[in-house]
Amino acid sequence: MTGTARFAAFGVLGTFRAFSACGRPGGADMLVRLLYASRAAAGLAPEDLTAILRTSRAHNAANGITGVLCHSEGIFLQVLEGGRAAVNTLYNRIVADRRHHGAELVLYEEIGERRFAGWAMGQVALARLNPSLLLKYSATATLDPFAVSGAVSMALFEELVATASVACQG
Repeated sequence: MTGTARFAAFGVLGTFRAFSACGRPGGADMLVRLLYASRAAAGLAPEDLTAILRTSRAHNAANGITGVLCHSEGIFLQVLEGGRAAVNTLYNRIVADRRHHGAELVLYEEIGERRFAGWAMGQVALARLNPSLLLKYSATATLDPFAVSGAVSMALFEELVATASVACQG
């Protein structure tokens, strides 16, 4: 809705300008980055992960969301980037998904540009990952975002992209 309207609040008359979500500073199209960690549900099969990635790529591309998913030894770590409303809506859907539990928001920030713009949903190929990269950011060579800060998890993701450890563009 665009236009000028009059309102009365606490006996004071004034005007405000209503804007559509498109182009409004600080509005629904403000870019954000969200990083969360969760634990896979018991019995999560490789086919389930494939289905998650396939659905994510289709949905994310249609909604202007980009990101990377990392899954290792029952742990999910995912970064999402896009418009604030779209990312928040997706995160609420993800939290309700029964294929994982214990979702924790690790990092949430407004951003000027995307770091993972090339992936509707990239996947970290942990089988090809040098364990020393995990040791650089953690006490052990295992992925455990619950034991490190959000900034450390984000630094790991950035290095994964820089070292071409992210696969399945699209």
